[in-house]
Amino acid sequence: MNPSIPADYRETGAWLAGFVRSHAKRESPRIEALLDTGGAREGRSYGVRLTLDGRAAPPPGSPPIELDFREVADGRTRFAWCAALGERVRASARELLAAAPAAG
Repeated sequence: MNPSIPADYRETGAWLAGFVRSHAKRESPRIEALLDTGGAREGRSYGVRLTLDGRAAPPPGSPPIELDFREVADGRTRFAWCAALGERVRASARELLAAAPAAG
């Protein structure tokens, strides 16, 4: 996306979904990313969870990673913001992997 062209909520959400998926899969190609945009979030924010083998990070009962629409729309053009979010996603993915039962 060109940072000088405003992006709407849907376009920004599509960018965020791809970004989160890409960073999570760097830890394991089996991890999936879920982006919640419904209900009270619609048009205002995004909720992010990672899943692996029926488990989620953050776990059910805990709030998802919450990101404000404007924060994402503005941050996607800044390297430091993207690097920080990428590390946050990868840390969550590593926690999910560490909690996985040993394959055997």
